[in-house]
Amino acid sequence: MRDLVYPPVIVFARGVFRALGLRFAIEGTENLPRAGGVVLASNHLGYLDFAFCGLAARERGRLVRFLCKDSVFDHWLGGPLMRGMHHIPVDRAAGTGAFRDSVRMLRAGEVVGLFPEATISRSFTVKELKNGAVRMAAAAGVPLVPMAVWGSQRVWTKGRSRDWSRGKAITMVVGEPMT
Repeated sequence: MRDLVYPPVIVFARGVFRALGLRFAIEGTENLPRAGGVVLASNHLGYLDFAFCGLAARERGRLVRFLCKDSVFDHWLGGPLMRGMHHIPVDRAAGTGAFRDSVRMLRAGEVVGLFPEATISRSFTVKELKNGAVRMAAAAGVPLVPMAVWGSQRVWTKGRSRDWSRGKAITMVVGEPMT
């Protein structure tokens, strides 16, 4: 899959992270396979979780194709970027197409990322998990790699004002692959 959009977006995001003085602690990146399809399933605390999870995967030379609610693809800037990075739109009322596209990408050796809570947790605890991540991994015959993110809620989350002040810590832990 050609990626003309993703690499410059990563460079831009890393510049923004540097400008914000974000401090990253990432553990367990060796658990993400360097090749082959993988479902990357993370908790969801803030709007930038996808970028942080993608940063952890980048340490292994991988790009993550995230499932994202389809309304983001309608945005004048976000839509072209999301399509250019080959992310997967999800119609929450009818998710069969997103499931099918995800399994196809997994079988082609891509990392597909999603947040099994299906929304940001306002309580900062893990909400009830949907079973799509496990179903995708099983249908494609690939491992599921769990991931935890903490700290993104300090930057930008649901129901609170954005805080672009410098020096926040973001912690990510990549768990062992499960089949």
